[in-house]
Amino acid sequence: MSTDLAQFAADNGLRKLGSRPRLIPYLKDAWSRRSFAFVYARYSLDSANARNRLGKAWVLLVPGIQIGIYGLIFGVILGDSRPDNFIPYLVAGITIFRFITGAFATGAKSISSNIGMIRALRFPRVLLPFTTVINQLYASLPMFGLMFIIIPFFGEMPRWSWLLMIPIIALAFIFSFGLTMIAARLTVKSSDIIKLIPFIVRITFYVSGVFWSVEKLLGPLGLMAWAHLNPIYVFLTLARGAVVTGYSATMYDWGIAIAWTVVAFLVGFFYFFRAENRYGRNA
Repeated sequence: MSTDLAQFAADNGLRKLGSRPRLIPYLKDAWSRRSFAFVYARYSLDSANARNRLGKAWVLLVPGIQIGIYGLIFGVILGDSRPDNFIPYLVAGITIFRFITGAFATGAKSISSNIGMIRALRFPRVLLPFTTVINQLYASLPMFGLMFIIIPFFGEMPRWSWLLMIPIIALAFIFSFGLTMIAARLTVKSSDIIKLIPFIVRITFYVSGVFWSVEKLLGPLGLMAWAHLNPIYVFLTLARGAVVTGYSATMYDWGIAIAWTVVAFLVGFFYFFRAENRYGRNA
């Protein structure tokens, strides 16, 4: 009898409470609620800055201060070994780096910090990491604008290659979304991972060539192929090739960036989706 009832419920579109939804209906449901992600992202950004006296100005002040400090310190420390066109090189690096790692760091807590909403409302949970990446994009747009204001003061004139930043940001967005989904599920399984994220971001900052030249260090050793195992370095290479004179990104670099993006997104989505029915229970 119970089997007949279960089959009857399934035939009528009913499913067990807390069970994982089927993939296609899940994707359709997430797409139909996409407006929620955009509105919630704007709300989160506004509320995050509401208690600060300078408000949204911090969106520009923080990267501006970082660029100034790193430019002064590393510009002096590195001396003649610093990369060519150092300030534009640094600005492009910090801008794309902050976008990707900012999405990763905030997105890692997208499930664990919204437990109340998850338990109260029924919606595709993938919208929460998606929202944090949109939030980071909103926060980063002024930063990208600041980049195009700063670099002309150091000899970089507007050119058509600047338009390549549009597909670069799009790829970085999808890549960040993939990372965010992985991190969001991992931090649900173990909240201790949240404590490690600042260290992961800091280590990534130092090994990705944000302020130093990977090519000058690894090129003479014939180890540049290993550099492409770091996706952050690849995205920095694309950004600098688009906006900084003397630097270029090859089709190989673009291919690697696309490959990293596809892998991160697919692995991230299916890894996150497999635990859809557990979010809110053990977090």
